[in-house]
Amino acid sequence: MKLTLEKAKELNKDAVTQEHLIIHSLNVCYAMGAMAKHFGEDEEHWQAVGYLHDFDYEKFPEEHLQHTEKELLALGVDPQDVRAIMAHGWEICTDVKPETDMEKSLFTVDELTGIIQACARMRPNGINDLELKSFMKKFKDKKFAAKCNREVIKKGCELLGMEVSEVAGICIEGMKPHAAEIGLQGTQNA
Repeated sequence: MKLTLEKAKELNKDAVTQEHLIIHSLNVCYAMGAMAKHFGEDEEHWQAVGYLHDFDYEKFPEEHLQHTEKELLALGVDPQDVRAIMAHGWEICTDVKPETDMEKSLFTVDELTGIIQACARMRPNGINDLELKSFMKKFKDKKFAAKCNREVIKKGCELLGMEVSEVAGICIEGMKPHAAEIGLQGTQNA
């Protein structure tokens, strides 16, 4: 089965119910769509994989990705898509090394979108006028959004052969059109 965004949302409906996790899934979804566009790939397909990436997290936060592969394969998700989802936990909770552009992108943007979200939440206009230089300043401040693992982001960018600023710029632009849906339209526009 080719994974569509509609199918990913259907699969996640009962698995991911907490609002902050749904928002995170959407952030990663839209960042992945932007990365797909950058690589000339199928945007909706990459969005769907991004949306589904934390399928087992709410139910098994301490065993993240230990229950994903078997369940998603049983639900008919393509093995390549399942592998991409497994690879986002490389050296954290799986030993599946990201090899394709999709896998490397998911590994990178999972943490990266957390810092983008934190930056946007501090701004009156949210993500709408978030500039790359403002993001990079916050990225360099290790105390800001401290739970987001910058080493994972840097390693992911290295795998992609891209600079952090380039990937961040792509993701910010990919998330902007969805500001209202992901709660990043800012206090001015609420």
